[in-house]
Amino acid sequence: MTPPIAPAGWSRWLVPPAALAVHLSIGQAYAWSVFKPPLESALDLSGTASALPFQLGIVMLGLSAAFGGTLVERNGPRWAMTVALSCFSSGFLLAALGAATEQYWLIVFGYGFVGGIGLGIGYISPVSTLIKWFPDRPGMATGIAIMGFGGGALIASPWSAQMLKSFGSDSGGIALAFLVHGLVYAVFMSLGVLLIRVPRPGERPGRAGAPVVAAEAVSGVQVSAGSALRTPQFWCLWVVLCMNVTAGIGVLERAAPMITDFFSDTSAPVSVSAAAGFVALLSAANMAGRIGWSSLSDVIGRKNIYRFYLLVGIVMYVLIFLTGDSAKPLFVICAMVILSFYGGGFATLPAYLKDLFGTYQVGAIHGRLLTAWSVAGVLGPLIVNRVADSQADAGKSGPSLYGVSFVIMICLLAVGFVANELIRPVDPRHHHIPAPREAADDHAVTEQHGT
Repeated sequence: MTPPIAPAGWSRWLVPPAALAVHLSIGQAYAWSVFKPPLESALDLSGTASALPFQLGIVMLGLSAAFGGTLVERNGPRWAMTVALSCFSSGFLLAALGAATEQYWLIVFGYGFVGGIGLGIGYISPVSTLIKWFPDRPGMATGIAIMGFGGGALIASPWSAQMLKSFGSDSGGIALAFLVHGLVYAVFMSLGVLLIRVPRPGERPGRAGAPVVAAEAVSGVQVSAGSALRTPQFWCLWVVLCMNVTAGIGVLERAAPMITDFFSDTSAPVSVSAAAGFVALLSAANMAGRIGWSSLSDVIGRKNIYRFYLLVGIVMYVLIFLTGDSAKPLFVICAMVILSFYGGGFATLPAYLKDLFGTYQVGAIHGRLLTAWSVAGVLGPLIVNRVADSQADAGKSGPSLYGVSFVIMICLLAVGFVANELIRPVDPRHHHIPAPREAADDHAVTEQHGT
């Protein structure tokens, strides 16, 4: 499974499409809300219950990224992409069987557990390799790839809605839609497996394509994954990521029913197709934020861009809370801005880690930090769905279903802002300083294995 080493003259701009092939596929997870209403109707589920496959998928994303990060570093991106393909597609096939037999636990296990492993391994599979291909523009490079994860729902949302319309929204139609997803994504992800390349051993490209030798690659701050866990910087950044993700993922997971509920008592209620379009818009904002904000971070710095995410995110939630259902365009715009920060936070993260800990084991550190995503993947949907269900039981409707959730999100973003302010350069006692020969040999080995 060792990926081919790029020949002399190979353009590094051919590598991001390999990452996009995987990330656009696994980004389907963000379109889960399209399946929520049909599943609730066909299997008699509550909003909280129908979120379980998505929640478990995000939990497994973080856990598999954390525990599999070292394996990805050791075995390289082609191995990781192959594992991601197998798990993600198999998860859909198991979910199809669960829908066909009306065994919801099998949908949760297939899509959430098995598919979630594919999400985690697939998500981190190209990150370290991209940083090595683009040492001069790490924010932009990882933003290009991670943009695909945010944009996956832009394709999957209308596609899934159309399949449910054609196949039917009963259990049989849902099963057929899951089956088609599994097969098509297997083919598409295989393109990334075949296309991925790694730099030549001992070299990596510079700004103008000039090689940068291995000794230069390990200069400056270099912190091992084990040492990173013992630094306050790691845990402050963990809190920042968790808070930012919680504030976005709660909206994203319930996007389609949320906009329908929010304007249900107005003179212009939102149709099912319009709700699916709203999900696609959020996906577009998520995708644009990943490349746009992460590229901007290369100019203004990672800490400043996270200040922007968290402060302006608070303002967006306050505007939605205060205006209620009186301004539909404002609701859509604010939600899109929040989701652009959500995506931008993910895309900026690898470059923030590189700035703090160096490139020595950045892939493994990134995987461990994504456990924050696992926590947020449970916390965000749980807050929004549980509050909405309880408010509905109390006889409330419209914006009243979500007011308490939005106040909680504002508080969480404020906590994230404080945590970001506490981040300082890593103390030198945590630095990994290899001997010159060891540095060159280690870098050559990691390049050989595509990490």
